[in-house]
Amino acid sequence: MACIAVFNQKGGVGKTTTVLNLAGALRAAGLDPLAIDLDPQAHLTAVTAVAATAEASVYAFYRDGRPLSELAQRSTSGLEVLGAHLELAKVDTQFGKGPNVLNRLKSGLVRESLNGTRPILIDCCPMLGVLSLSAIFAADRVLVPVSADYLAVKGAAQVERTLNALQRVLGRRVERRYVVTRFDGRRNMSWDIVENLRERFGAELCETRIAENVSIAESPYQGKDVFAHAPGSRGAADYRALFEEVSAAGFFAPALAAPAHAAAA
Repeated sequence: MACIAVFNQKGGVGKTTTVLNLAGALRAAGLDPLAIDLDPQAHLTAVTAVAATAEASVYAFYRDGRPLSELAQRSTSGLEVLGAHLELAKVDTQFGKGPNVLNRLKSGLVRESLNGTRPILIDCCPMLGVLSLSAIFAADRVLVPVSADYLAVKGAAQVERTLNALQRVLGRRVERRYVVTRFDGRRNMSWDIVENLRERFGAELCETRIAENVSIAESPYQGKDVFAHAPGSRGAADYRALFEEVSAAGFFAPALAAPAHAAAA
């Protein structure tokens, strides 16, 4: 199975919500995803209520070399989560930005045979730094949530430039999909943004749109994905449709091996 980084260089676009609900859809399909919180704000960690301290979070992987499998915890809902901690914000200054630290997450996943054996979803921080680059280096594909507002579209354009710039370093073009979130069909601006994104990204823009929905907003407060909180809601239907669309496109299928030089670049 593939490793998916959920990333946008703008906050508030639904990255954590998308990770939480795609994980829920994967579990409903009988799979056992691993969700990695790579954002020092630790929103996914808080939502899933895993007890992540500096010593028992992904920060300990970077600082102490702790195995990822030892740090992952089961949430009360059954999702396995590798939690984040505020100390993650220090990674850039503590470990630099060289290839060793940028490839550390990927190497850890491969070393522990986690990469490829199960679906992995990475909740990225919105800043372009060691953490978000590490997620992209580790990922087979990138999913970019874009809320239906002007600044989020600009963030998506920045993501596209970043991924294109990384192509030479990685030795491959990172497969990506863009998905519109917080969509309100009553607003002309929402439709204008969809058309703008379609012109920019073509077939890489998902047909599924995630509408503004009370159940999507409520479910994190309950510590649940939308399927557990309100399975009959519009929000559940939208995320189920997104899961089915990207699955049909092979988004969760194992990726072809990258060229040998990419990992050392």
